[in-house]
Amino acid sequence: MACRVVGGAGAGLVSWCVVTTKTKTKQRVSVVAIRAESMATEKLGIKIEKSPPESKLTQLGVRNWPKWGCPPSKFPWTYEAKETCYLLQGKVKVTPKGSKDSVEIEGGDLVEFPKGMSCTWDVSLAVDKHYNFS
Repeated sequence: MACRVVGGAGAGLVSWCVVTTKTKTKQRVSVVAIRAESMATEKLGIKIEKSPPESKLTQLGVRNWPKWGCPPSKFPWTYEAKETCYLLQGKVKVTPKGSKDSVEIEGGDLVEFPKGMSCTWDVSLAVDKHYNFS
């Protein structure tokens, strides 16, 4: 069996597997598509889900959340409450206070910042996002 993994905006992760089965008289080749829901990863306390399915965004009510945006800039930020946001567009490098490492987020990402996190936002492409504090 040979598999190829492909992805697309809003499509989640898709694996195309070619399965070859042999009998005494025939060889059969099948192509199987397997779609997995996107998975969140966590780095430096920030949870990121790349290209979540529209069904998840609908379930969360993301399109009804307030919107915020900013041009390319660099500024400090502290989260007084947990924030979940969905970036419609943009690119940001987020560096938690006291860390030498950073996390990059971009359009299509569903992101969760923990309450109490202090960080620096380095916006390289203008941001437009929906956000929700809880």
